[in-house]
Amino acid sequence: MTEKELMRIANGSDVRGVAIEGVPNEPVTLTPEAANIIAASFVTFLAKKTGKAVSDLKIAIGHDSRLSADSLKTAALKGLLSTGVKAYDCGLASTPSMFMSTVFESTDMDGSIMITASHLPYNRNGLKFFTKEGGAEHEDIHEILEGAVSLTEAEADVTKAEKIALIDIYAKHLCEKIRSEIKAENYDEPLAGMHIVVDAGNGAGGFFADKVLVPLGANIEGSQFLNPDGNFPNHIPNPEDKNAMAAIKKAVLDSKADLGLIFDTDVDRMSAVLPDGEDISRNALIAMMAAILAPAYPGSTIITDSVTSDGLAEFLEKKLALKHHRFQRGYKNVINECIRLNKAGTVSPLAIETSGHGALSENYYLDDGAYLAVKLLIAAAKARTEGKQLSSLIEGLKYPAEEKEVRLLIEGVEDFRSYGDEVLKEFEKRANEKGYKQAVPSFEGIRLVFPGEGWLLIRKSLHDPNMPINMESEEAGGCAKLADKARELLQGFEHLNISRL
Repeated sequence: MTEKELMRIANGSDVRGVAIEGVPNEPVTLTPEAANIIAASFVTFLAKKTGKAVSDLKIAIGHDSRLSADSLKTAALKGLLSTGVKAYDCGLASTPSMFMSTVFESTDMDGSIMITASHLPYNRNGLKFFTKEGGAEHEDIHEILEGAVSLTEAEADVTKAEKIALIDIYAKHLCEKIRSEIKAENYDEPLAGMHIVVDAGNGAGGFFADKVLVPLGANIEGSQFLNPDGNFPNHIPNPEDKNAMAAIKKAVLDSKADLGLIFDTDVDRMSAVLPDGEDISRNALIAMMAAILAPAYPGSTIITDSVTSDGLAEFLEKKLALKHHRFQRGYKNVINECIRLNKAGTVSPLAIETSGHGALSENYYLDDGAYLAVKLLIAAAKARTEGKQLSSLIEGLKYPAEEKEVRLLIEGVEDFRSYGDEVLKEFEKRANEKGYKQAVPSFEGIRLVFPGEGWLLIRKSLHDPNMPINMESEEAGGCAKLADKARELLQGFEHLNISRL
């Protein structure tokens, strides 16, 4: 494969592409050949990083429920084994469990590969890479892909890869975490008497119902879409999808459950639903996780992405007496900022995006939807013994009357990132001339605050030629007024299409 073909599937801190045919105008870009040579290049990368001989390296590989998983895994295993490493086949797994394979004493991997494209459509797939230090960075991906350019597809006997039931090991780890934290009289079944439904969206998260909740004594009646199916026949496995959230809400209400949990395809994200159907997602999920952590980390700093609401900031700072640090979008960005602050001496227990990616410092800074679910379950069980509701943790959290996101396309310019910088600079200048209040510091884009009305944020997309505008209004119909303000500030940019405003 050419360098251009390989670099086309670089996607921030992982690799993603079209893996199977079937969607018009979407040719296959992530082929078995690509998986083969990229896996082999990862071996070279890992040997250099660890200082170990290739023959001493242990590398695990797992996948979610996507239709292309088996062909890509077979190809990647051939690439690994052809180098002489010890390769391990973990089968159906979650992204967090693949990192944990480098942590568990019983597995002790030097590195791991997860085959997943998160919540993207069925024809997509990707590769995520882990070392004992965590997930690959943007620079690491480029190094791995550059190393793959000179390689050719290799053959090997995949039966030589040892099979490991990693998801069983991981599930037992989660069970012990819940047992040790709840400390119930019935130690083995601390969730006995609790009714919890799970919606896995036919991704890899079905194990949480069968291998975590059931052994802990929970009633999982009403759980749905637990079987892995890469066609995703029921709804997109994505907690941000409205149809997905409607499905778990209905399951909770129909089953009269105490709690509902929904995961994305590879289980690195989650959201929840309370007994009355209220969803705990986006700002509410951040608020609840912060409330759970606040007693153990008083006065600490919570890292979020840039689009969180003013109501959340007020809740964190005034109700919980925590500090709120808005940073750039992108789960690796907020995680790395959390790591940086802790190393600098600022206690920060949580880095979390509104998308549901949440990483705790106590859990290796790993964005792990199942671990967030574990923290919620522990809090729910403790609230139950005290005669309280889980919802009491976020009493006082203010919600906007309206919220909206609009993506404005950048058209007819090759260097869309530089053009976006020019737009932001001029936008800021025009806003200052009008006397609009700007939120500072701003680590991403320009955030304008209109007291009594709401706020809007314009920024550059992480990877695509567009400029998202997020806005929240304190009154019904207010987003239209905010859009009018944004439209006025964005007139006259030749390559920015503002027709969606």
